[in-house]
Amino acid sequence: MLADTDDELHAMAERIGVAGRWHQAPPRHDSHYDIALSKRAAAVAAGAVEITWRQCGAMAMRRRVTGELGSHSDAMDWQAKFLAARRDASLQGKIE
Repeated sequence: MLADTDDELHAMAERIGVAGRWHQAPPRHDSHYDIALSKRAAAVAAGAVEITWRQCGAMAMRRRVTGELGSHSDAMDWQAKFLAARRDASLQGKIE
């Protein structure tokens, strides 16, 4: 489970009964909770949006790069464009 801010993330965890000790935080991890399926259902009932693992990874990358998660709906497109631009910049450096 991830959120735009840690305050929002912790509030949802508390709302659905996930103990704070399960929070995974920087520097070892991007801020999130790994939650059981039963807690996932509770989170969705409380207003969370279900996303795929790929969307989650792309959103986490976007947050590391830009400071914001952005929308799950365009996360994978953003990631593909970011990686292509980084690859192109790397290739330009090798050519020049």
